[in-house]
Amino acid sequence: MQKKLIILSAPSGAGKTSIVKRLLQKHAHLSFSISAASREARINEVNGVDYYFLGKAGFEQKISENAFLEWEEVYPGQYYGTLHSEVERLWSEGKTVVFDIDVVGALNLKKQFGNNALALFVKAPSIEVLHQRLRSRNTESEEKIAMRISKAEKESAKATAFDAVVINDNLETAVAETEALIAHFLENES
Repeated sequence: MQKKLIILSAPSGAGKTSIVKRLLQKHAHLSFSISAASREARINEVNGVDYYFLGKAGFEQKISENAFLEWEEVYPGQYYGTLHSEVERLWSEGKTVVFDIDVVGALNLKKQFGNNALALFVKAPSIEVLHQRLRSRNTESEEKIAMRISKAEKESAKATAFDAVVINDNLETAVAETEALIAHFLENES
C-alpha cells in the first residue's frame, strides 16, 4: 500500500472542516491527522480528537525535539503543526491520511511528499461570504474576524500552488467534487 496524504487547506470559514467531516463519515479508508496546537481548546473541542493541545511551552519543546513533519506560527505566539508520530500511527493502520491545515503547512507537506500527496485548496465563493460565515460562528471578536479576512486574502493568492481548487458555494457539491478528486488520486498509484 502506498503511503498517501490528502491535504485540504483554506482560509478560516471556507468550509474545509465541514468537507473533511463528510469525507471521514463516508469513507472508512480515510483517517484524520490530528494536528498539534499551542492554543487552548475552545468550549466544544476535545484534546486528542480535535487537536493535541500542547500549550506554547509544550509545542516549543516538540519543535526542539524535531517531532514535527511541519509546523507554523500561524498567528503571533500561536503554533500549529503535524507530528511525525500521528502520520505514522495512521499509516500503520493502513489508512490514507487526511489533513485539515493552514496554507503554509499544506504546501510544506506537498513539497515533502510530492506525488504521494494531493493538495486541495477550498475557497468560499467570495470574501463577503467568508465574512458572513466567520460572523455566524459567534466565536470571535470583530478584530479577530478582520485579522482572518486579511489572512484569507493572502492565502487565496497561493491557491494556484495546489493540485486543485474546490469552490465551496454548496457543501454537497463541494464534497462530491472533492470525492472525485480523491478517487482519481488514489486510483493512480505513484
